[in-house]
This record gives sequence, structure tokens and C-alpha cells, in this order.
Amino acid sequence: MLRKGKLSLSDAELIAILIGSGSRNESAVQLGKRILAVYKNNLNQLGKLSVTQLCKFKGIGQAKAVSIIAALELGRRRRLEEAVEKKKISSSRSVFEVMQPIIGELPHEEFWIIYLNNSNKIIDQLQLSKGGITGTLVDVRLTLKKALELGATAIILVHYVE
Repeated sequence: MLRKGKLSLSDAELIAILIGSGSRNESAVQLGKRILAVYKNNLNQLGKLSVTQLCKFKGIGQAKAVSIIAALELGRRRRLEEAVEKKKISSSRSVFEVMQPIIGELPHEEFWIIYLNNSNKIIDQLQLSKGGITGTLVDVRLTLKKALELGATAIILVHYVE
């Protein structure tokens, strides 16, 4: 994985990383392949299994079963988050609608950045600084560093002053 990246690994190899080791007669990868074969290589079916069901496989104890279930649950939750529609910014009004609930009535100054993708949909929002009642400091390098990390194609700077 370190050399070739996560996309180069098979599902069985990813499961092998989760379980860490196999048994005397079977490697972790072989065990992963065997488990997947029973469920026709369907990760959705595997994600429905209980700890008890996974423990029926020789070489899988409770700790390994919990690791597999936890990883698949994280994947499920990630899929749910991706399904949530990202808010599109089309005007200053839409920026106001996004930010007003967050900073609309603060007793101090704050500086926020909204990072957008190529479709002007929000990738991330970041509070860059929080100040007093008369000012707040902003480091431009932090603003641009995060934009590059996220692959943002646009940024919106939001400064709230009471």
C-alpha cells in the first residue's frame, strides 16, 4: 500500500490489513479471500454480518471481527456523507445564508474561509481566526495552504464585524 497506493490493493488485501495476521495454515490475505468468497465478493453483504457470524471463520476472533465491522461501518458512513448535497454558492446572498447562522450574532470579530470546487459548491469551511471586539489577525499563508490541500478552485473570505 505504501509503495503502490490504496487503489492497487484488492478487497482481500485490505481486509488482511485490518485483521493483521492469519493462522498457521493460512495467510491474512488468504483468509480475507475465503471470507469474501463466501459472500460472493460483495462488501455490502459482508457489512451486514455480526461479530458472531464473522467469528465462525477459522482465524477470526472477536477483535478481528470488530475491526472488519468497524471499517465497513466507517465506509458506510462515508458514503452517507458524500450523498449529502453540497451547498452551491451562486451569490453573496447564498454566502450570507451559509454563514449567518454561524457568525451572525457574535460579540467579537471572526475571519472565515469558504473553499469551493469547480462547480462553486462548498468543499469546506474554516474559521481562520477569532479576535476581540476591534480586530482579528489573518495569515494569508494558512488561507492558501488549505486551499491547495483541498484542491479548491475558489475561496470566499468572510470577515464578521459586529
